[in-house]
Amino acid sequence: MSSFYQDYVDLRSDTVTRPTSAMREAMYRAEVGDDVYGEDPTVNQLEEYAAHILGKKASLFVPSGTMANQIAVLSHTQRGDEIFIHRDNHIFYYEGGAAAMWSQATFNQLQGPEGLIPADELESRIRPRNIHHPRPRLLALENTHNRAGGAALSRDRLLPLIQVARNHDLRVHLDGARIANAAVALKVSIRELAQDTDSVSLCLSKGLGAPVGSLVAGTREYIEQARVYRKWLGGGMRQAGIIAAAGIYALRHHVERLADDHSRAKKLAEGLQSLGYHVDMPTIPTNMVMVDLEGDADKFIAALKTKNVLAGAMGLKRLRLVTHLDVSDEGLEHTIDAFSQLLSL
Repeated sequence: MSSFYQDYVDLRSDTVTRPTSAMREAMYRAEVGDDVYGEDPTVNQLEEYAAHILGKKASLFVPSGTMANQIAVLSHTQRGDEIFIHRDNHIFYYEGGAAAMWSQATFNQLQGPEGLIPADELESRIRPRNIHHPRPRLLALENTHNRAGGAALSRDRLLPLIQVARNHDLRVHLDGARIANAAVALKVSIRELAQDTDSVSLCLSKGLGAPVGSLVAGTREYIEQARVYRKWLGGGMRQAGIIAAAGIYALRHHVERLADDHSRAKKLAEGLQSLGYHVDMPTIPTNMVMVDLEGDADKFIAALKTKNVLAGAMGLKRLRLVTHLDVSDEGLEHTIDAFSQLLSL
């Protein structure tokens, strides 16, 4: 948190995390070069290491998760192609219509519990190929699923859907912004959750605690094309090793500690439930707590702020509370106490 918010328990998002002292030291000592020329050794190291973790041949360092996803879509599709996506997925819901701008692809929106489209529903929505229909091209998934309360989706749950995509020659992209959270919650490797996909993105600046940056990974040929699109979108960086060093540190030191965030989210959910609040938790929860209110979410958020707690809205009557490395046990106790004082709202 900035000094302005230093007295607050900030549960708005895991994007508000600050670099640790050790991470700052790694950034200070980073070797750098011009990454557009491919000469930044720390960026190269990050991309190689991330590709290994994700089980792909290559990866590309980009400034943001939105850019990672939009590069992925660009690299898979042509104008007019059809993307099959859950209506609450980040690519559709939170990226400002960017696919319409850059890829000029069309979205076929589906729905299902916990952000997961039923396989038979996808099968029914893939139309025969003829001149009246867009070319079915891409299945876009998200894990963990943000609007489903941070639901962690296992490989077994994803595979039937991916098999339908393969049967129809669709490419598969996984928005894995919080894939490390999913892997820790499910007690599997990150690469297991990404292994059946053609491409996957991973965000370094959420629960992993780096200040900036995401990666997109796939085959070497795919990443070479992605590198072209990164340039088109203005994502070519110069001495980016300073921020890449934070990403390396995050991947080496902050993955397993995500279990602490999950534990605190569970503790927070239980505390709010004991007060009588309705908490909606997915089958395999991670670091998010969704609270359904009787009244207006924005009014409740304003009241929480007077108690030095920051929260975010996920609907007119729904709050999202996100634990992360800057939220302590004391912060949780303070938050539960604040909620107890606002029961009448």
